[in-house]
Amino acid sequence: MLSRMSEHQPSVRRQFVWRHRVRFVDTDASGRIHYTAMLRFFEAAENEYLRALGVDYARLEDRHTSFPRVYVDCNYTGAVRDDDMVDIAVQTERVGSSSFTLAFRASVDTNPAAHGRIVIVCMNVETQKAQALPQNLAAILRGQTAASEAPPTTA
Repeated sequence: MLSRMSEHQPSVRRQFVWRHRVRFVDTDASGRIHYTAMLRFFEAAENEYLRALGVDYARLEDRHTSFPRVYVDCNYTGAVRDDDMVDIAVQTERVGSSSFTLAFRASVDTNPAAHGRIVIVCMNVETQKAQALPQNLAAILRGQTAASEAPPTTA
């Protein structure tokens, strides 16, 4: 179910940063980012973060297991406009037995723009109940909690 995970585990924990350019379609009538666009950016950053850890996210879900998001928050703290380059730092904040929490910090030119978190639960599709995270996934994510203050890497 998980592929290439052990061979791609980073030996040093560091902050992961995903960079994305804001497009006109991501903005609202005020010329600033539409609030839903930042959530899409968080999701894209989540996928790239897991990919960088060697997790083939597309293979995590099968007909018996899914990973719904059960909590999402985002606080907007600065302006983000069309054509801005947004850096989104992703960090594993918490790993439980059946869920994990990712924290996000978005910035434009090093100026804080937003921060938030997403809680993802491993769910049995048939019972619609939480189930244990796959052991390999949990181990990789636990290895990333409390990431060091090393300089961010860019994907």
